[in-house]
Amino acid sequence: MSDFGITFLLITALFLLLGSGVWIGLTLTGVAWIGMQLFSARPAGDAMAVTIWGSSSSWTLTALPLFLWMGEILFRTRLSEGMFRGLAPWLNRLPGRLLHINVIGCAIFAAVSGSSAATCATIGRMSLPELGKRGYPDHITIGSLAGAGTLGLLIPPSIIMIVYGVAADVSIAKLFIAGVLPGILLAGLFSGYLAVWALMNPGQVPAPDQHFSFAQKLHESRHLIPVVLLIAAVLGSIYTGVATATEAAAVGVVGSLLLSLVQGSLNWQTFSQSLMGATRLYCMIALILAGAAFLTLAMGYIGLPRHLAEWISGLGLTPFMLVIALAVFYIVLGCFLDGISMVVLTMGVLLPTVQAAGIDLLWFGIFIVVVVEMAQITPPVGFNLFVLQGMTKKDIGYIARVTMPFFFLMCAMVLLLWFFPGIATWMPGHM
Repeated sequence: MSDFGITFLLITALFLLLGSGVWIGLTLTGVAWIGMQLFSARPAGDAMAVTIWGSSSSWTLTALPLFLWMGEILFRTRLSEGMFRGLAPWLNRLPGRLLHINVIGCAIFAAVSGSSAATCATIGRMSLPELGKRGYPDHITIGSLAGAGTLGLLIPPSIIMIVYGVAADVSIAKLFIAGVLPGILLAGLFSGYLAVWALMNPGQVPAPDQHFSFAQKLHESRHLIPVVLLIAAVLGSIYTGVATATEAAAVGVVGSLLLSLVQGSLNWQTFSQSLMGATRLYCMIALILAGAAFLTLAMGYIGLPRHLAEWISGLGLTPFMLVIALAVFYIVLGCFLDGISMVVLTMGVLLPTVQAAGIDLLWFGIFIVVVVEMAQITPPVGFNLFVLQGMTKKDIGYIARVTMPFFFLMCAMVLLLWFFPGIATWMPGHM
């Protein structure tokens, strides 16, 4: 069977299993098993057992449940409410008002976690209930969270950038610096869209609770102090070299527990509920990660990513058409693989073609991160969509539909990077 025939078969199996209501993690595992059983000589059962155990017991995943627990603690105590009270007076005059908290929160937390899933889940546990309680429409709050959650991959530190830097022999420090301006610009595009949407739909944005003078705004900002201290502790521990990302997540958990204890909102009930809530959410995400790891292994044995990459390399495209073709390629590949696997499995084949086309490898690294971000919210399949489905219990089709505007904004970001490459290359060249 041809590569396109295999791709069509696996996509059909994926949608049939999802449509029948099978859990997402089990769906990914099932598609991987079908692929290995039909198109690979290696026994599928043995590969599945080894891969799922390896992905589930990875030490690098330890930061994720800790960050999720931190989000659950903040959600079940008065800290998240304090964050909204502190930010609300400053956002009242901005079209969309509190909708921008999703973007602001994800941009800040992205600098802590480096994970799209952790950013989306942690900020979502705080913002979705608060925004719903204040009367903001579900579709725009969920869509903006799915889009802004992808900033976890672009704003450094980023695991994807580290993997790409090693594969392409590009300075990881320069990649981190190169991701700052694109990350800020993308967050600005998301906030700009929310402002335009609010101006076009004024009836759907709740009126401000009250109008504040500048002095009153400063007074209300005192509610931000606990959250700012917590973020400073987590960020500071990472950037001063005192702690790794996993240890910083533990700092975040301890800090959130201490702050909620000082505020008097911590008791045995909130502690146990936050712990169980984080456990349930992580188990859902871990099952998806395990299924994705097995699917990645299956794709590697079948050779599908390598064959498709070789096919694109042999088309003889102009640099611009090559970039567009690669964007489409990675978006499709995102239906089957996680971001790190996409980079690892394709860089060896694509880098010679990219270099021959005269494309700057530093710029290309930022481009890769942005298209991998797009794959996280690619309708109708994307990792952030799965995370949000588990959190909100909404239909995956609904979540994909409300996320579409943010997907198109990221398409616009790719074009901006192409026509204005200095967005990615200016800062590394001047530092």
